Amino acid sequence: MNRVCVFCGSSSGAAAEYTRAAAEAGEALVRRGLGLVYGGGHVGLMGVVADAVLRVGGSATGVITQSLVDKEVAHTGLSELHVVRTMHERKALMASLADAFLVLPGGIGTLEEFFEVWTWGQLGDHHKPCGLVNVAGYFDRLIGFLDHSVSEQFLKPKHRGMLIVGDTADAVLTEFAAYEPPTVTKWI
Repeated sequence: MNRVCVFCGSSSGAAAEYTRAAAEAGEALVRRGLGLVYGGGHVGLMGVVADAVLRVGGSATGVITQSLVDKEVAHTGLSELHVVRTMHERKALMASLADAFLVLPGGIGTLEEFFEVWTWGQLGDHHKPCGLVNVAGYFDRLIGFLDHSVSEQFLKPKHRGMLIVGDTADAVLTEFAAYEPPTVTKWI
């Protein structure tokens, strides 16, 4: 594993714990010799993660659409910044550049990015680990819903088991190192 894609809010959220966790995630990546791939913004938790990575000497690669560059939300101090035309291109490039996916608190965009790459893993399109950093219980209800999906037989237990959950980025990254993708197929 060389680079981890971090999905997180373009807002900082209501609690100071979210900002602390984002900074800790950036520092944890660098401690482990991992580069950051993310959405390329300087705002919200995205900016916090990137700034933390850069502050401690790591590599931060951003992928952002031209429309967001035009709105002046692009981080201008990154190691590398890819500017693409569409959100589809953005997500595809982030996924291709990363070896794992780490999810911090965020809104609908964060969840959409997470569910897409997790689905790709479930379908066998990639074998990269996906993990939620459950800062201050932020994802508790989502985790409960996913467990409910298993009990209602819309999600196989093996596929639910693909999702790594931890209270800190460091805990999730530790689990990434031991990740084994499931051999069960989606439909059979």
